[in-house]
Amino acid sequence: MAGRVTIQDIADALGVSRNTVSKAINNTGILADATRDKVLKKAMEMGYKQFSYVTIADTGKPSLSISTPNERGEIALFTTSFLGNSHFASTMLDKFQRELSQLGYSLTMYRILPDDLHRLLLPPSFAKERTAGIVCIELFDSAYSHMVCSLDLPVLFVDTPADPLGSPLVADKLYMDNRTNIYRFVEEMSRRKKTKIGFIGDYLHCHSFFERYMGYRDAMYLLGLPISDEYSILDREPFSRKYEEILTDRLKNMKELPQVFICANDFVALDAIKALKRLGYSVPKDVYLCGFDDSPESKIITPSLTTIHIHSQIMGYYAVHLLISRIKEPDLNYRTMHVETDLIYRESTED
Repeated sequence: MAGRVTIQDIADALGVSRNTVSKAINNTGILADATRDKVLKKAMEMGYKQFSYVTIADTGKPSLSISTPNERGEIALFTTSFLGNSHFASTMLDKFQRELSQLGYSLTMYRILPDDLHRLLLPPSFAKERTAGIVCIELFDSAYSHMVCSLDLPVLFVDTPADPLGSPLVADKLYMDNRTNIYRFVEEMSRRKKTKIGFIGDYLHCHSFFERYMGYRDAMYLLGLPISDEYSILDREPFSRKYEEILTDRLKNMKELPQVFICANDFVALDAIKALKRLGYSVPKDVYLCGFDDSPESKIITPSLTTIHIHSQIMGYYAVHLLISRIKEPDLNYRTMHVETDLIYRESTED
């Protein structure tokens, strides 16, 4: 077939819908195994985006993986954080590492310490000559991120620094969809006559927090709701004080609580619940709360937390796609991808 093979070409060849092909290739939605098999085999036969057809060892189910050169190497993971089990990236990394292993790459994690971050130093054990590519997770220092981009290696960022006016990073970027479900949540709150809505979180902590905050403001504007800065708590997070204490002080000094708080993530929301409780307020009786991430804690706290679910394994799959395709074709245009999220209502909004 002449030209680049598209999802529509595969759909036409099989006599199925474009949506069916997309579900099979992206491993999303509900699809019969036989149908998924058929679509993936046809994608391989037609040479769709240089994918090859393999079998996932732990499930026996087919999947699309990107063909790789014979000379494989190490994928270096740079992070400043401890990615514990409650972090969305922990599930994403499980998928990421499994896919890399099947493609013949090893994954080595490097923790970037504060002094190295400040002095723009690479980890002592990092060796550029054996590194095929770098993935950066929660690397939110702008200067360090730009330094990593200057190494002349394929680089993927999973989330990035919040630097809306700075120079763009010369790398591929992967985010969760931070805006769509915040809009849907604000729209539903408006339908329930809850129009006084505030935001809690350091919106310059990272690009995702920035997108969530701007998603909140855009939703308020587009739905014709008043935006009052008095209802938002946007303090930077100093290391000298617990965030719960900061929130307690800020909430205590508010003239009036909003009807709803949207929080930058679940852990901000958990601190907000504790701070509100300290001050004698009850969630959801006195104020509704919505988090982001769908962390394990969001399900077991009382009240359980309305939140936005991140598809971590799908993010892991696309992280492999973006990084390995960059290794294979370094001259590709740089790409920014957002992976869909789901809004989940629970007790913190009386659901």
